[in-house]
Amino acid sequence: MSKFYGYTGKVLRINLSVDKTSTEPLDKWEAKHFLGGRGFNAYKLYKEVPKGTDPLGPLNKLMIATGPFVGTMFPTASRFNVSAKSPLTGIFGDTNAGGHFASEMKFAGYDQIIIEGKAEKPSIISIKDDHVDILDAGEVWGNTVFQTDKSIKKKHGERTQTLICGPAAEKGVLYAGLFANQVRAASRTGMGTVMASKNIKAVAVKGTGAIQVADPDRFEKLVLKIEEEIRQHEQYPGRRLMGTTRILMMANKAGFLPTRNYTQGVFEDAHMVSGEKLAAEYNVKTRGCFACTIPCSRIYTVKDGTYKGLHGEGPEYESLGSFTSRIGNNDIELALKANDLCNQLGIDILSTVGCIGWAMELYEKGLLTKEETGGLKLNWGNPEAVLTLIHQIANRKGFGDILADGSVSAAEKLGKGLEYTVQVKGMDLIMADPRGLKGFGLGYAVATRGGDHLRSEPFIELSDDPSIGAKMFGEPGATLRMSDIGKGKLIHYFEDWCAVIDALEPCKNIMQNMMLLEYPRAAEAYTITTGITMTPKEIRTAGERITNIERMFGVREGITRKDDTLPSRFMKTPLSEGESAGTVINLDLMLDEYYQARGWNPTTGHPTKETIKRLELDKT
Repeated sequence: MSKFYGYTGKVLRINLSVDKTSTEPLDKWEAKHFLGGRGFNAYKLYKEVPKGTDPLGPLNKLMIATGPFVGTMFPTASRFNVSAKSPLTGIFGDTNAGGHFASEMKFAGYDQIIIEGKAEKPSIISIKDDHVDILDAGEVWGNTVFQTDKSIKKKHGERTQTLICGPAAEKGVLYAGLFANQVRAASRTGMGTVMASKNIKAVAVKGTGAIQVADPDRFEKLVLKIEEEIRQHEQYPGRRLMGTTRILMMANKAGFLPTRNYTQGVFEDAHMVSGEKLAAEYNVKTRGCFACTIPCSRIYTVKDGTYKGLHGEGPEYESLGSFTSRIGNNDIELALKANDLCNQLGIDILSTVGCIGWAMELYEKGLLTKEETGGLKLNWGNPEAVLTLIHQIANRKGFGDILADGSVSAAEKLGKGLEYTVQVKGMDLIMADPRGLKGFGLGYAVATRGGDHLRSEPFIELSDDPSIGAKMFGEPGATLRMSDIGKGKLIHYFEDWCAVIDALEPCKNIMQNMMLLEYPRAAEAYTITTGITMTPKEIRTAGERITNIERMFGVREGITRKDDTLPSRFMKTPLSEGESAGTVINLDLMLDEYYQARGWNPTTGHPTKETIKRLELDKT
């Protein structure tokens, strides 16, 4: 096997049904064309998981992959992707997290781990360099994420890195996630549920290897330059102090902070649940991922009151906003408690709150009764209802059992309220009302894993600066947040860029949001890390290839233009207050522009034969 730089050069395949493990060499064509991480998983899933596969059946495959920068000094390169066919959406399922699991996986010698089949009994996959064992998980099956992590580290050593599903996944909650370092949540699209369906509680990894780069001198110079740029960046102080929670007050001021299930864009008590308040009154120290230059995670503690003694890591903006403004709650300590519960029980916060917020809106409108909720009063922000429902969802009990398959399924079971669900393709949206961020709205509609911002994250829209749109896309409206014009070009560009970042696996919040790893620098970094020469055009084409093969997976499962839509309130009902008041989304206009930019059929939303051939996807 030829020498690899950046990559380990090995893929680990684990077939649980026959209790067999094997390794295969990483294909250099695959490395250049799909880069790593999300790209590797997308390519293999499309090839190996056929149309109509049961997401919770043994023929689905769970893939864990990381990128060529991980395990090196490259700033913030700490992330990994977990992918499978999603039990929540029925299409391409994928989720991403940071921490220390990915680097340990590289040190153990693997770029990708593919888990197939189903174990006979609850098990743990133990990986120690070349030694791979399937161990009995009887003692930890049913335990929380935190309990399981502590138990594994007690037996296998504190340096062991774990990826764990909680009791919610074991109970079949369709949006249960996977958790590294206890709280690093790879929690979207139900990947924890897929792992539990294979009778796997955790993957435990310990490695003694190292990663080499092709041109150490140039690599070191680039690393030092990027680190300096991070520290000098205008966003550095805020991110260092508050992480992503810095967004909450900004979103509220701009009028797109989702409030009371997106019925409002301004939360009157935002100052009571802000990142600033969290930093001033609850945070006690910061924490970073592997190779982090800007440790933005925070350790908090609650010193008094109902939740005295509660302590943990986080929350991020999505979690903080979800358990406050989104459900009409102004008690920041309740939000901390709810965040902690979701992490321990192993469920995705966005889908959990998507279901709770939906049910609260129905209850407030008189469309849902106490008899239907099992006696729960689902008034906005009711703390008893929130905490009870988290437990009920995770254990599939009471009204929580109705919510455990997602908001769309809940509406279908109850026979009402579908128009109040805030989701796309079955996945609940994030904490940004698209009436005030229209590019984000288009991104939600076309995201290959369902309603999501991280497939595109067109943060540049927040500049509200038409000169940037004119320079980058020839469309001033592309970077005006309440304009419908130019958004197709905007999302096309940023989706491909996000795919590149997710494949190389540094932190998107830093490398994309702070504009530090655009295509020319990404190509340079890839070349000096791996020794595989890439031009900026080639690196962008790789991102385009990843987005298209994920779309092809969805198309094979029946996705068409009609599925690239948004909840009707965003297209029909303007926000009534704040800076984003008065606008709705012209989605058809944006879709037409997007499909044209992508080279997709404007009627079906499918990639054309010409596009597939140009991207060499006709060979998959």
